[in-house]
Amino acid sequence: MKTLSLLAVLVTALFFCGTGSADAYTVYVSNEKGNSLTVIDSETLQVLTTIPVGQRPRGIVLTKDGKQVLICASDDDTVQVLDVASREIVADLPSGPDPELLNIHPSGSPVYIANEDDNLLTIVDLETTKVLAEVPVGVEPEGVGVSPDGKTVVVTSETTNMAHFIDTETFEITDNVLVGARPRFAEFTADGKRLWVSSEVAGTVSVIDTTTREVVKVIKFDVPGVQDIYVQPVGVRVTKDGTKAFVALGPANRVAVIDAKTYEVEDYLLVGKRVWQLAFTPDQKLLFATNGNSNDVSVIDVPSQKVVKSIPTGTAPWGVTISQD
Repeated sequence: MKTLSLLAVLVTALFFCGTGSADAYTVYVSNEKGNSLTVIDSETLQVLTTIPVGQRPRGIVLTKDGKQVLICASDDDTVQVLDVASREIVADLPSGPDPELLNIHPSGSPVYIANEDDNLLTIVDLETTKVLAEVPVGVEPEGVGVSPDGKTVVVTSETTNMAHFIDTETFEITDNVLVGARPRFAEFTADGKRLWVSSEVAGTVSVIDTTTREVVKVIKFDVPGVQDIYVQPVGVRVTKDGTKAFVALGPANRVAVIDAKTYEVEDYLLVGKRVWQLAFTPDQKLLFATNGNSNDVSVIDVPSQKVVKSIPTGTAPWGVTISQD
């Protein structure tokens, strides 16, 4: 047994030497019940530090210059600003009650904040911290996706079961697209031609043509040995080359691997308990998955589509964002 254990260690070490990320990035994980961020080095896959933040941190995103992390402190009804250099909270941004997810315009500003409890999208200028607009959307808004050209922001409403397309210049809703029950996340493809929307209760992902604003495919999941009720899609990520998509399936404890051209499910990767959100390293060699009920993140090697590491975090990890350098 000792010989086998030693062999396993050597194999793992060789794996990371041969295929690990060529660059070190910093991974930030929000711990929903721990009121903290876990900071991880993507090269060593070791925890660097834990930072106390506001109550019930969920959605998080790095600013485009990489100098700040924006954190939805949901139970504090605010978005906190973490300075990356000092690792301290330096400001609060205005939001509505219970901000859950957020996203940033490709230009670096504004930030779009989905407020679950007041059915509004709050749009904030990051330089002035002033509210530019509050856009009424459906009931319980959550997912926020911004098109690569910056012309459209999409908000998903969990109770209304819609993806709301909003013009970023006029702040007006241009289209409402019906999707499956309880949509949680919206992800544009890199070319902007498709929008992937996960529906937690329906157990599906809707792929929307962004020109016609019509659903062109509904992806369903059949996880061996797992009852359908536990298949609850949440976080979605699509590779920059548009060939693969990864979907976190919640209490199914799996990340689905999908051919993004044919929409066929290729594999189900076993991760921790109650997987929530996903984030690629900038080189897209690694994918980090937050597991809310096992208090860890799973690290997926993207080329081999294998889970290669589990890293302990704080209590109930939820959101994840990764530095660009």
